[in-house]
Parts: sequence; structure tokens; C-alpha cells
Amino acid sequence: MKITIIGSTQYRDMFETHRRKLTEEGHEVRIPAFDDHPELDELGICFFNKEIILWADEVHMIWDRRSVGAIFDFGMLFMAGKPLRIIYFEPKTFEGVMRKYEARFKK
Repeated sequence: MKITIIGSTQYRDMFETHRRKLTEEGHEVRIPAFDDHPELDELGICFFNKEIILWADEVHMIWDRRSVGAIFDFGMLFMAGKPLRIIYFEPKTFEGVMRKYEARFKK
């Protein structure tokens, strides 16, 4: 199977661990976030990611719930009708901090 991994680049180690596991299982894996293309501007990167998402049979996500690029990539895979497999969602979010802060004032 051809798999593209998208998400938050702060989790590079998690991306690489997941890639190794999938590769050992015989899958072909691409991670567009770590492909280096200095010749591309922001729009060029969007088109590059689109091609890698279209190439995939399935898309995996590792996300901190903050990366706007990952939301954009999700929209592309949604439009393309590609299956999504969530590998990791960061449980700590700004929303979570705000809710905990709010709770301190409720009696």
C-alpha cells in the first residue's frame, strides 16, 4: 500500500518511527513535510503535498491540533476521498489550558 503521513513537524521522531514500521510491513511511505524543496514557495508546497496525497492509497495523521498546514492537507485528502488513519493527536492544546484556567474560577 502507498501511504502518506501528514501532520505536525514537531513530531519528526514519531513520523520516522511510524515510517520505519510501515516500511518493514512492506508499504511505500512518503512524508511531504520533510521533503526539502527550497525552490518551492508556499503555493508550490501546497501543490507538491497535493500530488503526494493523491498518490497515496491511505493517509496517516500525526497532529498537535495546531498546525494549519495539517488542516489544509486534511481538506485535500477529504476532497480526494482518501481514507484517513489517525496515528496520534496531541492531548495538550491551548483550548485545554483555557478550560483548565476557566475551571479555577468556577465554584
